[in-house]
Amino acid sequence: MDILTSISYMPDEERRLVRRAISFPKWDISHLIGSALILSELRIDGEWMAASILRPQEDAQGYLDEVGREFGRKIRDIVELLSVMDRFSYKPFSDEHAENFRRFFLTMGKDLRTVFVKLADKLYDLRSNRFPSDRMREIAEEVLEIYVPLAGRLGMGKIKMELEDLSFKILEPEEYEALSRKVLSLTKEGEEYIGEVSELIKRELEKEGIEAEVYGRVKNLYSIREKVRRYESEGRKLEDIHDILAIRVIVGDVKECYTSLGIIHNLFKPIPGEMDDYIANPKGNLYRSLHTVVKGPQGKSLEIQIRTKEMHRVAEYGIAAHWKYKEGFKDPKFEEKISWLRSLIEWHRELSGKTFIESIRTDILKEEVYVFTPKGEIKSLPKGSTPIDFAYKIHTELGHRTIGAKVNGKLVPLNYELKDGDTVEIIASKSEKGPSLDWLNPENGYVKTSHAREKIRQWFRKRERRENIERGKEILEKELKKLGLLMKIEEVSSILGYDKPEDLLLSLGTSDVGISEVVGRLLPEEKVKIPKKTKRPSRINILGTGDLLVNLAPCCNPIPGDDIIGFITRSKGITIHRKDCPNVLSEDEKERFIDVRWEEEKSLYPVDIKIEAWDRVGLLRDITSVISSEGVNIVDVDMEEKGGVVFLRFSLEVPDLKGFTRLIRRIEDIKGVRFVGRGS
Repeated sequence: MDILTSISYMPDEERRLVRRAISFPKWDISHLIGSALILSELRIDGEWMAASILRPQEDAQGYLDEVGREFGRKIRDIVELLSVMDRFSYKPFSDEHAENFRRFFLTMGKDLRTVFVKLADKLYDLRSNRFPSDRMREIAEEVLEIYVPLAGRLGMGKIKMELEDLSFKILEPEEYEALSRKVLSLTKEGEEYIGEVSELIKRELEKEGIEAEVYGRVKNLYSIREKVRRYESEGRKLEDIHDILAIRVIVGDVKECYTSLGIIHNLFKPIPGEMDDYIANPKGNLYRSLHTVVKGPQGKSLEIQIRTKEMHRVAEYGIAAHWKYKEGFKDPKFEEKISWLRSLIEWHRELSGKTFIESIRTDILKEEVYVFTPKGEIKSLPKGSTPIDFAYKIHTELGHRTIGAKVNGKLVPLNYELKDGDTVEIIASKSEKGPSLDWLNPENGYVKTSHAREKIRQWFRKRERRENIERGKEILEKELKKLGLLMKIEEVSSILGYDKPEDLLLSLGTSDVGISEVVGRLLPEEKVKIPKKTKRPSRINILGTGDLLVNLAPCCNPIPGDDIIGFITRSKGITIHRKDCPNVLSEDEKERFIDVRWEEEKSLYPVDIKIEAWDRVGLLRDITSVISSEGVNIVDVDMEEKGGVVFLRFSLEVPDLKGFTRLIRRIEDIKGVRFVGRGS
């Protein structure tokens, strides 16, 4: 079928748009036409089909502008969106792969039609086998990892099975051919049997006035291969698989589905426990059908699927069969079914790149189980999920407060693996008990979904944050009290450039910032609060020598801050002049000048400290030795003893707050000292 014939379902205006798109590119678009033919099976709209055909060979801004001028802004934007998807590269386990994977799924979350286009692209690539063998193997691996489970999640069974079989054929051609021959042999033997049973069912339905399409279907090879591998681990063979051939019954409406089921169960004995009602309880991918297994003629087990024509189309094309292209159209039931897509955006905000990938693989692309809440609501979860996963699916707080679970009215361990049809009741504590760290241990099997695992990790991160903030507050308040600094935490955090006091306290609590660094940065602000007591007289430093006899020249009277120069006299040492002194400028013996400079002024500040310590021999000696070694002057000391405890008060002269802080810490380390702090 050619592309123009395949789009007969479109309105005239959309068909004209697609024709224009086909003639616009100046390069070979045969692969895009092949993909568009597959999209026509999905009944995609004209704008998106045109945009899929207009995709550039490479990223070209100029070309996109041309598309915008010719086809309008909307189609230009769709072309750009699809071009972003085309740049997704498959490189497993690399950082680039993680980021591309994230972008791919977030772009898909914006509009599902992007993934319809990508599925069509990959299916065409596999059908045409148009690349070298190494590249085709890469495509097949990519398809099995990403696109097959995605097609399954979207309910696109027909496309999923073809993707599986073609990938299987490319990756393992010998096994594919061998299995194909075996299955062909089995189906040839069973075709006559299936034909007879199908005819029998059709006649019985016609007797009851039900016009039905009844035919046999063959399970796809990839699914058979996967089942064979499971059976081999149990010691069973290919011949033991009973659903390689099955019968499908297509009727007019839902009522006829259930009527047909009753007729078939009267005709053949149903096998207990092998009946599934996916009409009353649809799968998350919109799949609806009745499944039953019966003992057919000759005592052979036979699977029969019963559905309407609409259900059959959904089974083949899934969400694509329900997609509505009308702008602003909202179907609440449909929106509920694809709610998992909306969660992609939420997870993007919460999770890191690799955690996001893990969530997609374990929570989105995995097979599902369907369980009930105590109120009868259906919840879908990844296969292998536990009651804890279920609790976090309902609500994060319920997960945090989970202490037990009942399944079908019976207590079960929290690592119980949920099964289809289970009714799950969570036993929760009245207070927020919080999750257990044991839940995060994979060996215990308590949590299987990344969604639940991340919520548990977030709880522990928040708890650790609270504890670290409290620890930081304690450290800062103790230090401020010790140094006698009357400052609020808000004031300290502002001085240090933190937006919030909690950020400073968290940094202190986690040791990202040391308390000495905080005190050191407070020095300029606090220093002005210490009353200045004395200032040593300015001295003059003569470069390259020690102290020599110097005199200030009376002719220019230099003062600290002036640019100065020394003049070596014959009997009075060195005379210091200002550099602009007339006597300096007129001096002929320039060799007698020497470079000098004012020595930096050093100020000392008075401060009192209080010390409490257990009385012992040598205590005062140890304290004064530490003070002396720090270059601090002791101006006065007072001592009092009560009940074996010595109370000391020192009046000191210190050069700066940093030195004072260091002194306090060294005194704290002296044996017997209970408290050191600034005196009032």
